[in-house]
Amino acid sequence: MSTDQEHAVTALPAEPQADEPLIPMPALTPGALRTAVETLAPSRMPTFVSDLVSATTRAQELQSFAPLRTFVRTWGVFVAIQRYPSRAARLRHLEELVSAGLEDPVDAMAGIRKIHADAEAEAGL
Repeated sequence: MSTDQEHAVTALPAEPQADEPLIPMPALTPGALRTAVETLAPSRMPTFVSDLVSATTRAQELQSFAPLRTFVRTWGVFVAIQRYPSRAARLRHLEELVSAGLEDPVDAMAGIRKIHADAEAEAGL
């Protein structure tokens, strides 16, 4: 095998840049969001499944789609944030600042609201 061929075989795919999405924004359906969560944050799957079961049960009890719309909105925003590593890291940092309580949280809270608003807009919510 030539050196060029060896390099081509062993070269890893380029890592996405921090400001590029890891995956396209999925449709706002439970199935598409599930696939996205499995890809972006597999550790959150138990919570996703639990939330989906709760929303479905509540929707049946109320005979209303409102709990399912809330579920889709919540997880759509989560996916929109997690698609961008830099956005997700910034959110974690701001949440840590607020939780630590060491300084005035006003700026951090404004940053959190902006991240969520940007994610909602990106998800079409």
